[in-house]
Amino acid sequence: MENTGGAWAANIALRGFRSTFRDWAAERTNYPNHVVEMALAHAVGNKVEAAYRRGDLFDKRRRLMSEWARYCETPVVDSGEVVSLREVARR
Repeated sequence: MENTGGAWAANIALRGFRSTFRDWAAERTNYPNHVVEMALAHAVGNKVEAAYRRGDLFDKRRRLMSEWARYCETPVVDSGEVVSLREVARR
């Protein structure tokens, strides 16, 4: 995943990869939204909330990103038959 060019660049876009991370975190983890958003370097909350938020949630973000790395490195297990939706519609 360290390669930012070559094969990775040909297959994914950074925006899509970040979006995939966001969906994975929301659907497969129990991390609060603000931890996930901070991991993406997004501003969290409004100005009042930002004024009171002093921490960086580093340990929580580190654990989140470690889980994400494990998820990305896990091979996909073939769980069944791939079916063409066009073929199913013709039946």
